[in-house]
Amino acid sequence: MGYVLVDKPRPHVTLITLNRPERMNAMAFDVMIPFRQALEEASADNDTRVVVLTGAGGAFCSGADLEDAGVIPNIAGLTRTTIAQRSMELLDDVIRAIRKMHQPVIGAVNGPAIGGGFCLSVATDIRVASDHAFFRAAGVNNGLTSSELGLSYLLPRAVGSSRAFDIMLTGRDVDAAEANRIGLVSRVVAPGELLDTAYEIAARIIGFSRVGIELTKRLLWASLDAGSLHGHMDHEGTTQLYVRLTTENFEEAVRARRERREPDFHD
Repeated sequence: MGYVLVDKPRPHVTLITLNRPERMNAMAFDVMIPFRQALEEASADNDTRVVVLTGAGGAFCSGADLEDAGVIPNIAGLTRTTIAQRSMELLDDVIRAIRKMHQPVIGAVNGPAIGGGFCLSVATDIRVASDHAFFRAAGVNNGLTSSELGLSYLLPRAVGSSRAFDIMLTGRDVDAAEANRIGLVSRVVAPGELLDTAYEIAARIIGFSRVGIELTKRLLWASLDAGSLHGHMDHEGTTQLYVRLTTENFEEAVRARRERREPDFHD
């Protein structure tokens, strides 16, 4: 079995599992390169409407592998400085791949999400946590910075600046209960209920229009980069008109409500 498992547990749902439980699914390059490939393939799979990410065993992802970083490809003839730069780019590309995916991505955080694993979890669109999960910005504990893989951009936008400063400057653990209270995750469940909860969320999303969901995800992420409310509202309005005028979704929703049935969108 490989370090990354890809399954189709429910209709239109792709489950991607980091599968190196003996190392708490640490981010060795031998794991992250096939993981990025799996993300890109799932994004290109038109049958997939929602992607769920999780970790095998008792951890989500423990961040950098401090014992064996794995093999970095295409570095022959490069200096240590350039190799370091290429290495960081490979990991950054994983975060960017999640951001670029057409489908909503649900992080099923089954256990510790540490360092780069914390970054990976925050990059997902929706986070559901086991009550065994915790989050730690571990870079500062290792004499480095906590600012890596987009965390100093994503975390303040998820929980607010003061909480993000607290978490990233202290390197402390944020348990599942606190994560739920501060909005880092949307819900906390027992370990045995984690994937089923993610699949229930996925099923609700799948019932809506594909283009409506994909554009809603895109607009939500775009809002984090928006320079002004006015500019973003123009973006929203154009998108809403695009779906309204190029599909029959709204008419179908009205018919379905009148006929007391679920809508059947064909966009």
